[in-house]
Amino acid sequence: MKFNNQLLLKRILTGALLLFFSIGFWGCTKSKADKLPQPHKVSNVKHPEWARNANIYEVNIRQYTPEGTFKAFQKQLPRLKKMGVKILWLMPINPIGEKNRKGPLGSYYSVKNYKAVNPNYGTMQDFKDLVKAAHDQGMKVIIDWVANHTSWDNVWTKEHPDWYNHDKNGNFVPPVKDWSDVIDLNYDNKQMRNAMIDAMKYWINEANIDGYRCDYAMGVPNDFWDRARKELDQIKPVFMLAESELPSQQKDAFDMTYAWQFHHLITAIHKGKKSLSDIDTYMAEEDTEFAPNDYRMYFTTNHDENSWQGSDTDMFGKNFQNFAVLAATIDGMPLVYSGQESGLDYQLAFFKKDTIRWDHYKYQKFYSTLLHLNTNNPALWNGKAGGDFQRVKTDPTQKIYAYKRIKGDREVFVVLNFGDTEQKISLTNWSDPQEYTNVFTNKTMTIGGNPITVAAHDFYVFEK
Repeated sequence: MKFNNQLLLKRILTGALLLFFSIGFWGCTKSKADKLPQPHKVSNVKHPEWARNANIYEVNIRQYTPEGTFKAFQKQLPRLKKMGVKILWLMPINPIGEKNRKGPLGSYYSVKNYKAVNPNYGTMQDFKDLVKAAHDQGMKVIIDWVANHTSWDNVWTKEHPDWYNHDKNGNFVPPVKDWSDVIDLNYDNKQMRNAMIDAMKYWINEANIDGYRCDYAMGVPNDFWDRARKELDQIKPVFMLAESELPSQQKDAFDMTYAWQFHHLITAIHKGKKSLSDIDTYMAEEDTEFAPNDYRMYFTTNHDENSWQGSDTDMFGKNFQNFAVLAATIDGMPLVYSGQESGLDYQLAFFKKDTIRWDHYKYQKFYSTLLHLNTNNPALWNGKAGGDFQRVKTDPTQKIYAYKRIKGDREVFVVLNFGDTEQKISLTNWSDPQEYTNVFTNKTMTIGGNPITVAAHDFYVFEK
C-alpha cells in the first residue's frame, strides 16, 4: 500500500515507536524477544494465494452459543459464509489449566495440553468435523496458539520442568506479574522449541487447519517463528497472524500483524485526544515502517478490547459504524469479532460463561456489505495486491474524513461524517465529475461538482 500524499510527514524516529512497544510489553519482565528490530523493506513470506483478498472473523467458542461447543458453532457456518467471512480465527481450543485458574472457567490462554481439545467444547472429532465443514463452505480455519507460556499444570511441568524459566529459588514464574495463572517458557531450551513446533505440526496434520494466530508473538524470539513458519509450510501453505506490531516478524515468519496503533488512534479520536488529521500521519508512517507486501489487520474490537476496554458503543459512541467502515476500507485485512454483527454493546466476561446476545443480527447486512466489497474489489485487497490510499480534501474539514483506495481503474471512495450535525461536503481537490455506485444502496451518483450531503454520524461508501 502506497500513500499518495507528499505533503504529509514520513515516519519520524521509528526506533522511538519500537522502544515504546518494548516498554509497554516488556517493562515488567525480562524479554525473550530479539533486540529491537529495524523496519524492513522486503518480506520473504510467501502468502497463500487465498489470503490476498481475505477477511478474518474471530470466533469465541465459549461465548458463541448457549452450548459453547464446536458442534453448536458449526451450525452458524452457512450464515457466516453468506456474510462473506473468509478466515475463521478460533480462540484457543486447548484444555485450560486448573491450578491458579482465574474465575470459574479460566483464561483461554492458559494452556494445559498443546495436543488436546478443551472437553467443554467437544471432542477432537468434533473439531475435525468443524474444520472440514468450514472448508466445505469455502472458509479457512486458523487457531490461536499460545507459545510464550503455559498453565501451571501443563503436562510439560512434570515431564520437563527445565523447559520453563524459574526464579532464584527454582520456582516457576509468570511472564508478567499480573498473569498469575500462567508460567513462562524458556526459549533457550532447544528441546522445548522442538516440542512446540511438533505440537504446531500436529494440528495441521491431524485436523488440516490452515494456520495460526500467535498470542503475544512479541514475547517469543523471532528465530523460533522463522523456523516454525518454514517447517509448517513444508506440510501445507499456512497463514500466520502475529499478535504483534514488530515489522521484523513479517520478514520471514508472519503474513500479518496487528494494526494496534491504528486502534489506539481511533479510540483517542473518539475521546477527543487526537484529530482525524492524525490518520494522515499514521498512514504515512505505515508506508515507511512496513514492507509493501506486509499484511496488517485492522479492527475496532477483538476479545481483549471488548472484555477489558469496553463495548463498541463504549469505545466509539454514535460513530462506531463510521470507525468500522474506516477499519474495513482504509488498508489491510478487516477483522470482525464474534457478536459485532449484532451490535455487541456490552462487554463479554473473560473467565466465565457469558453467551453472546445475538439480537436478530441487526448489523449483519452492514458487515456483510463491507466484507463482500473487500473481497471483490482489488482496491481493498491485502499487501501489494491492494490499492493505493489517497486522501480527499473536503470543505468543511472538521469532523469529516474522506479518501480513495485506487487499484488501476478500480476505486473505492469513502466519506465519513463524525460530527453531530448533517453536513454539505464539497470535495476541494476532486478533478472531473465521475459516476459511482453506493455499495449499501446500489444507487448510482455523480461525484464531483455538487456538494455531498451526509447525515450526522453517517457515511458513504462508493465504488467506481
